[in-house]
Amino acid sequence: MPWQQLTVSVNEESAAPVEDLLSECGAVSVTLMDGEDQPVFQVDPGTTPIWQKTRVQGLFEHDADMTVVLRALQQQFPDIADTDIEREEVQDTEWERVCMQDFKPMRFGKRVWICPSWETPPEPDAVNILLDPGLAFGTGTHPTTALCLEWLDEQVLRDTTVIDYGCGSGILAIAAAKLGARRVIAIDNDPQAIVASESNRELNGVSPDTMTVHLPGKAHPQADVLVANILAGPLEELTPVLSALVKPGGKLILSGVLSQQTRSLLNSYEDNFVMSEPVLLDEWVRVGGVRR
Repeated sequence: MPWQQLTVSVNEESAAPVEDLLSECGAVSVTLMDGEDQPVFQVDPGTTPIWQKTRVQGLFEHDADMTVVLRALQQQFPDIADTDIEREEVQDTEWERVCMQDFKPMRFGKRVWICPSWETPPEPDAVNILLDPGLAFGTGTHPTTALCLEWLDEQVLRDTTVIDYGCGSGILAIAAAKLGARRVIAIDNDPQAIVASESNRELNGVSPDTMTVHLPGKAHPQADVLVANILAGPLEELTPVLSALVKPGGKLILSGVLSQQTRSLLNSYEDNFVMSEPVLLDEWVRVGGVRR
């Protein structure tokens, strides 16, 4: 079945906001691409390179109302010209080929690499996470995912229980498992995310005894570490749920938060956690705390 693809050509400053808008409007996947043949030769830890001219490409279901998406673009980004917006129908096989061309290995922190499954990892002895392009959020390209991966890279996770709440593609859960966690529990309310996470777990050779994937509501032990990369609104609504999932002395990491939303989110969790200073990347924030 074909997909609807919307490609928006923008400058460096507008790339992330347009990416977020397309996601909020229902895009099942959003890809950022070089708009001017400007190569990026190296991805350094702590950085998410964006091209000066960027093509933001959103993939939508075949029956999505694109007039709503275009209206939202015009309202929020009046400077984007009609000539900077392209619409086309894309077959499944074409989408897979586009993803294979654009998805390249990326390093996060000192140890973690996210690599497409069809390429040889640049550092075979590193913590390599193999991914196929899919319909669930999380390939490492978004700053919020990068912030969480870099934090996990810095941790000693051996013999810990880790919960990835809102697991998407399972990327953070798989990273935790490969970094030594004894048990990893991946949770998402989207059945597509469950399928994607299970597929990526198998692809990476992570045992189902180590990593389980399920919808919310299933009983399981409290976590030594809980990572939730969602959005600020749901994170605030889930405050009692997420707080109860972390054992006393356990660590909480939240992302999917814009800088202007940080104070409100901190207020939601400060009764139950000793919160640390937020970490900022491209207007997105990671906040963390330790359970009281």
